[in-house]
Amino acid sequence: MTIIEIRIELKKGVADPEGKNTRKTLESLGFKGIADVRSVKLFEVELDMPADEAVKAGEEMCRKLLANPVIQNYRVTVR
Repeated sequence: MTIIEIRIELKKGVADPEGKNTRKTLESLGFKGIADVRSVKLFEVELDMPADEAVKAGEEMCRKLLANPVIQNYRVTVR
């Protein structure tokens, strides 16, 4: 059994309204020194295959469904 983590984040230069709104709200709650907040999606997928095959499967999942390559980057790692 292999567990992979798939991290998906917006590319540089792409607007992140969720991150901006979260930063504003944190500041309004009194948190100081926040330089930036970025939203990130994280998927944990359990696969019944060896680690190298699991990473390849995770990358295919990103290409076919989980990530939009125009505006997002993704990284697949074995946990």
